Amino acid sequence: MSQLNPIRYLRSMINKEVYVRLKDGSEYIGKLIATDTTMNLVLDEAKRLQGGGKEVKAVLGKVFIRGSMIQYISFEPEKAAYEALTG
Repeated sequence: MSQLNPIRYLRSMINKEVYVRLKDGSEYIGKLIATDTTMNLVLDEAKRLQGGGKEVKAVLGKVFIRGSMIQYISFEPEKAAYEALTG
């Protein structure tokens, strides 16, 4: 059984919608357009969420998220926002 490389998997998700929760509790959703070996992310069409991902706090456009600040990333944004809310 081969090991799944998380960086390679993350790169395979480029141009897909992702949900990102940061260590400070802030939440973002957007299209992943770039990443690197330290898991820094660039999201396009990004939105900052509030209320457990239930409502949009701000429409941001293109954002850079530092990899060291990420708590988790979900490739099922609607499901992740729901789980954050019900928790």
